[in-house]
Amino acid sequence: MQPRRFARELALLGSSQLSSTKPSAIASQDLDALVTSAVRSLAGEVQDALEVAAGEVQQGQDQLLASETRASSVDEARTSLQKALEKTQSAINRLGSALQIPEMIQLSNRKEIRSYAIELMLTTGKNREEVDAELNEAMVSWNVKRLPKIDRDILRIAVAEMKYLGVPDRVAINEAIEIAKRYSDEDGYRFINGVLRRWVNRFLQTSEAAPAADSPANEPPLPLQADSDAPLV
Repeated sequence: MQPRRFARELALLGSSQLSSTKPSAIASQDLDALVTSAVRSLAGEVQDALEVAAGEVQQGQDQLLASETRASSVDEARTSLQKALEKTQSAINRLGSALQIPEMIQLSNRKEIRSYAIELMLTTGKNREEVDAELNEAMVSWNVKRLPKIDRDILRIAVAEMKYLGVPDRVAINEAIEIAKRYSDEDGYRFINGVLRRWVNRFLQTSEAAPAADSPANEPPLPLQADSDAPLV
């Protein structure tokens, strides 16, 4: 895995620290501390997913016991069990990601990972209000605070990279989608793709008189994908 992609993942998983940790403390963290924070974050998500799955299983069992062969109750039980399976699969995926972190650290540039992860965390935290305001404008009848935490933080990091760190929009969007495929779901990464493309067309390309130095010259605007930014339910 590329060091910067791994740094993005560490910043994403460590973003919960931003509201309670001073910037100076974040800047002084070593890579091992960032990894520990990421693993703890994933472990918490695994536990939450399994608890929800257990609740769905119990609900499905109760519905079956009370159904007395009523088709509606059987269908509701089937729906609950399907949700339980989805949450369990999500927990397994999170656990797999947590187990991969130590190996990825050993195979990557540790100094670059730490440096960029901290830069992302500090930049995203410092400019969160402005980023959220622009994301709210880029979404239709939706609000950043109503999004799942993972999706919200992926959007924030991608916008921060494009707006403040000079990362080309195509790179930032592609990286956000790849990370969303690991930590969100299919609806999540499609939603993220649509919102970021809309943000680029609304804010980035209208505010720049000329292409950025590290972006392809005269690149046409990114097309919007139909229904790609419909609200998640």
